[in-house]
Amino acid sequence: MTAGPDVQSAFVATLVDELARGGVRHAVVCPGSRSTPLALGLAAHTGIEVHVRLDERSAAFVALGIGIATGLPAVLVTTSGTAAAEVHAAVVEADLARVPLVVCTADRPPELRGVGAPQTIDQDRLFGGAPRWYADPGVADAASRSSWRSLGARAVAEAVSGPYGPGPVHLNLPFREPLVGSFGVGTAGGGARTEGGNGGPAVDDGRPDGAPWHRVAAAPLPPPADVVAELAERVRQGERGLIVAGAWGGSGAASGSGNGAGGTAGSAGASAVWSFAEAAGWPVLADPRSDAWRDRPGVISAGDLLVRSERFVERNRPELVIRLGAPPASRPLSTWLDGLSASGVRSVVVDPWSQWIDPGRVAHLVVRADPGALCRAVAEALAGAGLRTPAGDDTYAASWERGHRAVQGVLEGALGDSGSEDGLVEPAVARTVVQSLPAGSTLVVSSSMPIRDVETFAAPRPDRVRIVANRGANGIDGVTSTAAGVALAAASGGASGGAAGSGPVVALLGDLAFLHDVSALVHAVADGAAGAGLTLVVVDNGGGGIFSFLPQARELDGDRFEALFGTPPSVDVAEVARGFGLAVDDVGDRAELADVLARCLRSGGTAAGARVVRVRVPGHDANVEAHARLVGAVREELDALS
Repeated sequence: MTAGPDVQSAFVATLVDELARGGVRHAVVCPGSRSTPLALGLAAHTGIEVHVRLDERSAAFVALGIGIATGLPAVLVTTSGTAAAEVHAAVVEADLARVPLVVCTADRPPELRGVGAPQTIDQDRLFGGAPRWYADPGVADAASRSSWRSLGARAVAEAVSGPYGPGPVHLNLPFREPLVGSFGVGTAGGGARTEGGNGGPAVDDGRPDGAPWHRVAAAPLPPPADVVAELAERVRQGERGLIVAGAWGGSGAASGSGNGAGGTAGSAGASAVWSFAEAAGWPVLADPRSDAWRDRPGVISAGDLLVRSERFVERNRPELVIRLGAPPASRPLSTWLDGLSASGVRSVVVDPWSQWIDPGRVAHLVVRADPGALCRAVAEALAGAGLRTPAGDDTYAASWERGHRAVQGVLEGALGDSGSEDGLVEPAVARTVVQSLPAGSTLVVSSSMPIRDVETFAAPRPDRVRIVANRGANGIDGVTSTAAGVALAAASGGASGGAAGSGPVVALLGDLAFLHDVSALVHAVADGAAGAGLTLVVVDNGGGGIFSFLPQARELDGDRFEALFGTPPSVDVAEVARGFGLAVDDVGDRAELADVLARCLRSGGTAAGARVVRVRVPGHDANVEAHARLVGAVREELDALS
């Protein structure tokens, strides 16, 4: 046990050591006075890499990106007051996207609250219902010493293995002055020390062999036997089914944390989906954020374009739809799926956590089970029954396959090497970026138009690249910061759970999303010099392009629409990037974009450091027209299929 008056420093050192035992390897720290003990405690622990960020909002999304990449929570540290409030957007995203995150907000002690003390707000449950767990242990004292390690261990366990899936945890930690404490001295008292052992406060003894104080044995819910039997029977009866595979399972399993994690996201889950589909003779309509999205037989992409052909969907109407994980970004596809259910097609929604993923409120059955485990169980049930060939209508699956190949042929002809009559349009940018990624890369895609263009116009790859997007709350908040967090994790050795690996990291975003998160660029050059290579592909179309597809563009006069929704930026994207010291490539055609990306991503993407590729594309009206022409060309091709 620790001795001496500096209980506060001992508390922080013990808490940090326990977080590290639970698997935390990264901390994002924002400068501030009241958070001094936390900053010093994290910096003193050699098992945790500290990243300093000036802007709390950006810092929170950097921590989110680390959680996405690794499946393990990063620790985010802020001082008290509005600094704590700044991280709310990332906490909301971590909640809805099920990304592990531990937020430590420093606070004033009770005697300074409600009396006008500076930098003091009510931080009690500041983030509402978003955190998986909230704790305010009060100012550390000798009486609370026995709870310190439990607090740290539970914070990691709740962030990784909570009953509602991975997500954020909020620790509100009040501190009294003096704040530096024994972190400012060269030696510590008796007891176990920080991993670095370089002086400072002593650390209370933990479990032997570095084990966390608490270990949570968590596993996804097993698939219900009656549901497995029902689905297998429907296959045997020759029912036409469609598997819609979205992202699921949070950010992946956290290996080495000692606390377990849920979900079989990743290649294991994808293999289970493919096995089920092959045994059943059903197509898999896969989202790019799903690992099932590959160039292989039976995997169908560009659902947005397929369902726009009434003749195609009428010929290929399923009798059962199984929806795995998150819904697609495409509104036409979501509307079609909801319409099927409303017309009597049975809809089964599968999710491993207690999140109701049914925006259209049309599901006939909601299954609380891991999607991969359910698919694997049905495939095994069919194999056990001796079903060696698809029992259903194999011409149905083949028809979906022909439709998929027809769509890809039209898109390649219009957007591929032969170019486009429109020049480098936004769909071509999305397709080219995905095609240019080396195997093992991670692509971070902004919400709004980029994720929709990737979902609709990009071609699936035979190898694995990971595509992620902040689609929990679907905002454009913190896209660059999120990508920076993914890059930092990759530079530190890659994923321990969810990411494709430690390969290059690329972000695809629009000009407004880039400017919305411009404070992320403050540290971009330093991150690149440290090996955290990040290539930002910024689609510069002069403002908010997605609004041009909405009724506002048709129902408002041009000047009012542009002022309120188009919001053309008054600054030049390339000059902004150069002002932060980033290298910028300016491109305006597909071949040039492919060449620049090949150069930027050579040698794992880190040789050139952080850089921006500004892609100049036509304005909003031309983009709408280009989309319409592509949709029309695809519909004509699909309608002509026999």
